[in-house]
Amino acid sequence: MKIRTFNSLQFQKSHLQRSYPSSFHRFQTSATSSHAKKSNPFLSLAQDPNPTSFSVPYYSKLLSKCNASKTLYPGMQIHAHALKFGSTNDPKSRNFLISLYAKRKLFGYARKLVDESPEPDLVSWSALISGYAQNGLARDAIWAFHEMHLLGLKCNEFTFPSVLKACAFTKDLELGRQVHGIVVVNGFESDEYVGNSLVVLYSKCGKFGDSRRLFEDIPERSVVSWNALFSCYVQSDYFGEAVELFREMVLSGIRPNEFSLSSMINACTGLEDSGEGRKIHGFLIKLGYDSDPFSKNALVDMYAKIGNLEDAVVVFEEIREPDIVSWNALIAGCVLHDKHDSALEFFGQMRLSGTHSNMFTLSSALKACAGIGLKELGRQLHCNLIKLNVGSDPFVHVGLIDMYSKSGLMNDARMVFNLMPDKDLIAWNAVISAHSQNGEDMEALLLFPLMHEAGVGFNQTTLSTVLKSVASLQVNYVCKQIHALSAKSGFESDRYVVNSLIDAYGKCALLEDATRIFRECLIVDLVGFTSMITAYSQSGQGEEALKLYLEMLDRGIEPDPYVCSSLLNACANLSAYEQGKQVHVHVLKHGFMYDNFAGNSLVNMYAKCGSIDDAERAFSSIPERGIVSWSAMIGGLAQHGHGKEALRVFNQMLKYGVSPNQITLVSVLCACNHAGLVTEAQNYFRSMKELFGFERMQEHYACMIDLLGRAGRLDEAMELVNTMPFQADGSVWGALLGAARIHKNVEIGQRAAEMLLILEPEKSGTHVLLANIYASVGMWNNVAKMRRLMKDCNVKKEPGVSWIEVKDKIYTFIAGDRSHVQSEEIYAKLDELSERLSKAGYIPKVEFDLHNVERDEKEKLLYHHSEKLAVAFGLIATPAGAPIRVKKNLRVCMDCHTAFKFISKIVSREIILRDINRYHHFKDGSCSCGDYW
Repeated sequence: MKIRTFNSLQFQKSHLQRSYPSSFHRFQTSATSSHAKKSNPFLSLAQDPNPTSFSVPYYSKLLSKCNASKTLYPGMQIHAHALKFGSTNDPKSRNFLISLYAKRKLFGYARKLVDESPEPDLVSWSALISGYAQNGLARDAIWAFHEMHLLGLKCNEFTFPSVLKACAFTKDLELGRQVHGIVVVNGFESDEYVGNSLVVLYSKCGKFGDSRRLFEDIPERSVVSWNALFSCYVQSDYFGEAVELFREMVLSGIRPNEFSLSSMINACTGLEDSGEGRKIHGFLIKLGYDSDPFSKNALVDMYAKIGNLEDAVVVFEEIREPDIVSWNALIAGCVLHDKHDSALEFFGQMRLSGTHSNMFTLSSALKACAGIGLKELGRQLHCNLIKLNVGSDPFVHVGLIDMYSKSGLMNDARMVFNLMPDKDLIAWNAVISAHSQNGEDMEALLLFPLMHEAGVGFNQTTLSTVLKSVASLQVNYVCKQIHALSAKSGFESDRYVVNSLIDAYGKCALLEDATRIFRECLIVDLVGFTSMITAYSQSGQGEEALKLYLEMLDRGIEPDPYVCSSLLNACANLSAYEQGKQVHVHVLKHGFMYDNFAGNSLVNMYAKCGSIDDAERAFSSIPERGIVSWSAMIGGLAQHGHGKEALRVFNQMLKYGVSPNQITLVSVLCACNHAGLVTEAQNYFRSMKELFGFERMQEHYACMIDLLGRAGRLDEAMELVNTMPFQADGSVWGALLGAARIHKNVEIGQRAAEMLLILEPEKSGTHVLLANIYASVGMWNNVAKMRRLMKDCNVKKEPGVSWIEVKDKIYTFIAGDRSHVQSEEIYAKLDELSERLSKAGYIPKVEFDLHNVERDEKEKLLYHHSEKLAVAFGLIATPAGAPIRVKKNLRVCMDCHTAFKFISKIVSREIILRDINRYHHFKDGSCSCGDYW
C-alpha cells in the first residue's frame, strides 16, 4: 500500500532537536536525584553493589509494574540501574520503558530507546505512536507510523486506532483513506476498536455517510461503538441526529454508560431541548450515574444554557463539592440569559466557598458587570485577572473591552486595546463595536483603515459594525466605498452585510441603492425586510413600506416588534389611521403589546394620526413605561393642543421616578406653547438646570422664543435671542419670523428673514412668510419684490400638498388639482359648501392671499386650496358622521382654518387636520387650538 512520501532526513533532524535531551547523562542524574530517592520504593537497586542478584526477568517484572501504574521515577531508576550494569538488551524491558516514557510525555527518552534498539518490534512502535496520539502530537504519530511502515512491520489492532486517531486529529482524510486501505489489506476492518476509529476519522472529516456505513459494518457493536458515532455528531453540531442515534441504540438493547449520557446532555444543550434533557437526566438517575461529578456538571451546564436556571441550581446543590467547572457552568448560564445579578451573587458565593476563580469565571463576571454597569467591580476583576497572569490572553482582553465600553468607560476600553501585544480580528471588532455602541461613530470609522493597515483583515462582523456607524453619520461616499469593498472581498452575499448595506443606504437617503440590493438578494430574511421597510418609512414612502410588509407576509415571514414599529412609524408619517389600526391588529395577534418598542410606536402613530384617545389607551397598555413612552405621550398631547393635560402627564412621570431628558423638556415647552401657558413655560425653562441637571439647547430656546412671540411679547423674545449663550440657528430665527407674521411686525420679520436667508438660503418658507407679513399690512410693492427675489435666486415655493386616507388608500391633492377621477364631484361639493358657508356667516380671508388679483379671483383661489379639496373628497367618500382626517405638508392657512370651523358645524363632522406644526380638531364650529397656532 502506497503511503505519502516524507523527507525523513529533514524530519529526523528537526524532531531530534526538539525531543532529545541535551545529554543522556542528565537522565541518569535525574534518576538518582533527591526527589527520586525520596519517592522511589526501588531505591535499593541503585545502592546494591551486586548486579548479578537481579536477573533480566526481574527487571522486566519491575518495569511492568511501573508501566501499569505509570510511576515514572522508579522506572527511571530501574532503567539507570540496568544501564549501569549493562542489562539493557532485553526487548521486553525496553518495550515497557518505551511505553512508560510515552505515557508520561518523555518522548525524547522513548524515541531514543526505539532508535537504539537493534530491531524495534511492533510493540515498541505501537507504544511510541500511541503516546504521540494520546497527547495530541498527531504529526509525530504519523511520522512514526511512516517509519515503522518503511521497516516492513505490519500494524495490529492496537496500532491502527492510534494512527487513525492522529489522522482524525489533523483531519487528513487522504492519509486516513490510505491507512484504511492498509487496515483492509491486513484484515482488521471487522475489529471493533479499529472500526470505531474509522468511524471517528470519517465523521471528523465531515464524511458522515461513510462514517455511518462503516459503523453498520462493525459486526458486534458495543456501547463504545455507539458512543464513537454520536459523540462525533455532537461535536459537529448535528445534535438532532445524535439524539436519534441514541434512541436507536437504546431500542437495540444496548445499555448507555456515563459517556453516552454525557454526549446526549451536550446534544440537548445544543438543541435547547429541555424536554429531551429531562429524559436524559432520568436515564442518569435510573442507571445510577447521577452521582458522577462529570455528569452533574454537564447537567448544570445544560439546564443553565437552556435557561432553566432553577433546575440548574437544584442539580448544582446536589453536588457535594462543586469544583470550578460546576461554578463556571452556573455563572455562565446566568450571564447568557441576562441574569447578571444572579451571576454575580453566585460568583460571590463561590469565592466564599474557597474555590479559586479562573480565567473563564472572571470573564463571565466581567460580562455580568457590563450588563448592569458595575464599573468598580469590573475594575476589581481586572486586577484579579492581572494577578492570575492572564494579561496576554486575547479572550480576556476582549471581555475587558466589552465591560469598560458597556460601562461608558471608553478611555479604559481603548487603553486595554492599545496595551494588547497581539491584536487579532476579534479584538479589533470589539473596539470598533464599542465605539459604535457608545455613539462614537467617527472613531469607529477611523479605526477601520488602521485595522486594514495592521494586516489583520476583516470579516462580516467588521463590515456590519462599520456600516452601522456609516448609517448614523450618513456619509454616502463611505457607504459606497464599503459596498465596493464588500463585493471585492466576497462578503456582498453575506446576509448580515446585505442587511447592513440596506440599512446604511436607507439612512443615507440612497433609496434606489437600498432597493437594488434588496431585490438582488437571493434570500431575504426578516431583518432585510425590516431594514427596507424602515428605509421606506424614513424616506417618506410609507405606502411602499406597507406594500413591502404585505409581500413579506406572502413569503411566510412572521413579523417581529421591530418591523411592526417601522410600519407604525410609516403610518404615522402618512397619517394613515386605518392602516395603522390594521398594523395594531398584527401587534395584538403576535403578542407584541408587551414589547416597549412596539408600544411606544403605537402611541406615536395614534398621536400623529389624530387620535389622541387611542394614543392614551396604547400608552396605558405599555407594561414598563420608560422615558421614550412618557415623552411620546407628552409630545402627542402637546401636538393636539392639550397643554395642561401634557403637563399633568409630565408631573405624573416625575412621581413615578422617571427622569426626563432634553427631548422630554422640548415636548413640555411645546405643550405650553400650543396652549399659551407662558408662565408655566418660563418656570420650566429657568429651572431646567437646577431641577433636571442639563443645560438648555437650541430647541429649548426656539420653543420659548416662539411662545413669547405668539403671546405678543416680541421684545422679550428678541431679548432672549440676544442673550442666548450660543449663535441662534434657523429654528430660533424661524420661530421669531412666525411670531412676526402673526402680529404683523414688519421690523422684526425683516430682521429674522435676513438671518434666515443667510443661514438657510435654499428654503422658500422664509420668502413666503415675509411676503405674508407685507401682504397683511398692504405692502404690495414689497410682496412683488419678494416674488422677483425668489425668481432671481431660483427659489421655488414649496407647493401645498394634502393627503387623506379612505379605505386603506392614500389620496393626494394640490391646490387647483383636477387629476382625481371624482374631480367633478369634489368641485361640486365645494360649490355646495360655498353657498352654505356664506349663509352661515363665513367671509373668505382674502388678505392672506399673495396674488395681486381681484377679490373674486382671490376667493376662488382660496376655495381650491389642497386641504379644502381633501376635505370635500372626504365628505363624498366616507360614511356620514365619520371623522375626516387630513394631513398637510405646510402650515394651514388662516382662511382654511376659518372655513373648517364653519364646515364642521354645517355638516356635523369632526375634521382632524395635521399641518406641519400641530393638530387641529375642528368640531361644532370651533378648533382645539383655540385659534392660537
